[in-house]
Amino acid sequence: MADKIKLFVNGVEVEVEAGKNLIDAIGAVGIEIPHFCYHPALGSDGNCRMCLVGIEDGRPPLVPACKTPAQAGMKVLLDAAHIKKIQHDVMELELINHPIDCPICDQAGECKLQDFYMSYDKQPSRMTVAQVKKGKKLDYGCGIVHDQERCVLCARCVRFCRQITKTGELGIVNRSDAAQVEFFPGRPINNRYAQNIVDLCPVGAMTSADFRFKQRVWFLKRAKGICHGCAKGCNITIEHNREKYQEDRIYRFLPRLNPQVNGYFICDKGRYSYHKENEGRLTVARQGSQVRNQADALAACNQEISRSPKIAMILSPNCSLEEMVAVKSLAEKLGATLSGFSDGYISAGDGDGYLIQDDKSANRAGLGILGINSNRAVFEKDLGEAQLLVNFNNDLTRSYTEPELRALLKDTKMILAASHDDGLAAMAAIAIPIAAASEYSGSLVNCDNILQSFTKAVSKNHDPVDIGTLAAQLGSPLQTRAEQFSELRKYLSVLKNFEADTLPAEGLKLTDNEATHVTA
Repeated sequence: MADKIKLFVNGVEVEVEAGKNLIDAIGAVGIEIPHFCYHPALGSDGNCRMCLVGIEDGRPPLVPACKTPAQAGMKVLLDAAHIKKIQHDVMELELINHPIDCPICDQAGECKLQDFYMSYDKQPSRMTVAQVKKGKKLDYGCGIVHDQERCVLCARCVRFCRQITKTGELGIVNRSDAAQVEFFPGRPINNRYAQNIVDLCPVGAMTSADFRFKQRVWFLKRAKGICHGCAKGCNITIEHNREKYQEDRIYRFLPRLNPQVNGYFICDKGRYSYHKENEGRLTVARQGSQVRNQADALAACNQEISRSPKIAMILSPNCSLEEMVAVKSLAEKLGATLSGFSDGYISAGDGDGYLIQDDKSANRAGLGILGINSNRAVFEKDLGEAQLLVNFNNDLTRSYTEPELRALLKDTKMILAASHDDGLAAMAAIAIPIAAASEYSGSLVNCDNILQSFTKAVSKNHDPVDIGTLAAQLGSPLQTRAEQFSELRKYLSVLKNFEADTLPAEGLKLTDNEATHVTA
C-alpha cells in the first residue's frame, strides 16, 4: 500500500498518494489539471505549459504540475484568476493556426484540445491574419496518417519513438509557426508498436489509417479483454458496434493499462488481430459438404463418438482454462487420449524481449498446469491408433502442410470445433462453429505465470457456443462454467478464495508450485 499524504487544492484538503507529481496525484482523486505533453509512460517534458498551477509557499507564481511532486501540506491553486488566464492564453496559442475541422476530424470525441477548449476557454478567435498552412493527410508509415496543422507539438510521438521503441524515427524541425513533427528523410516510422503513437496523440494530428472514418467513437461500446495474439496476454479494450440489421463488429483494439503485464501499450500485430475476430468465420455446422443445423450436427458428433473404440482429442493452446478442464474431463470420461500439441504456434526468434513473444498462443501455461501432454510424437502415435480425432480449434495447419496432415489422418475421421472456416474445416467430417476469443468468458495464464480473466465482449445475432459448452454437449461431466471453475481449484490453490468473475483486475501472480502444477 502506497503512503498517503494530505495537501490542499483550492483550499480543500485531499489525501493523495505520495511520490507522484501533481497531475497524477490530484488526478487520482478526480481533480483534473489540463495537460498535453505529460504522459505517465513518457514522463514530464514541460513543453505545453497547459498544466501551470500556483503553489502558496513562496515559489514562483506559476509552476508546471507535471514536474512538481506532491508534498504534505502543499497548497495548490487551480482556480485563481492568474491560473485561469494562463490556461486561456495557452489555449489561444494552440488554436491560432489549428484548423476548425472538428466535424470531420477522426479524433472528434477523443480530442483533448476540443475538451480543454470547452472546459477552460470558450473564447472566440481574435485572429485577423491568415492561418499558417501545413501538410495534411501525410503517410508517416506503419499505417499512421499525420496532419501537421492539427499538431500541438506536445512531442509525445517523438518521445515514444526515442524512449519506448528506441527507434527514433521522429523529430520536431523548424521553430515558431513553422515548427512541425517530421520523420527523418527516407526513414518513415518503422517499428512494431507504432500505432501506440495514435493513442498517445492528444489531438487529431496522428490518426490510424485502419480506423479513420470507420466509426465515430461515441457509437462504440467498450469491453475489457485479453489479447490472444501471443503468450504475453496484453490487456486491451475491445471497441465494437452493431449497425442496424448487421452483426456486432469489432472496430479496434486499444491498449488497457495493466502495470503487471503490458503497461500502457500493445504491439501492432495484436492490435490488428481484431480483424480475425470479424472475418473468415465458420458460421454454420457442416457434415461433409452439407450444411446442417447445430442440433443435427451435434447428434452426428455423438454418434461418431459412440461408435469409435479409439478416440484422440486435441485442443488449442488458446483455449481458456475452463475450456481445457472441460475437454480434459470429457476425454477422461470417454477414455480418449488428449493432446495440447501446438508447436506450430511458436515463431522462434520473433519475440523482442518487451511485449512480443515467440509463442503465439495465449494459454500454453494452462496446458502444463492441467497436465495435458503437448509432445508431438505422443500426439502422432495416439492419432495413428485412433479411428476418430476430435479437434477443439487447434490449427494443425500451423504444424503440418496439407499433404502431411492428410497422410497423418489417413482413414481417421475428424470432428472439428472451429471459429474460422479455413483449410482444416474443409478436411473435417463434421465441422461445428464455436465462439472466438471476444465472444465468451474465461481465464488464461500468460508467459509470466500471471492468471487473468476475461469476459464476453461481443454478442452475435446467433451466438456460437464456446468449447466448454460444446464439451458439455458432447458429454463432459463439467456442465457449467461454475463446475469448470470449481474443478480448476484442484489444480490452482490460489483460486480457493475467488469465484469465476472475481479475479483481481491486474491478475494473480502464480507461485512456482502452482505454475508447474505441483499443488500445495
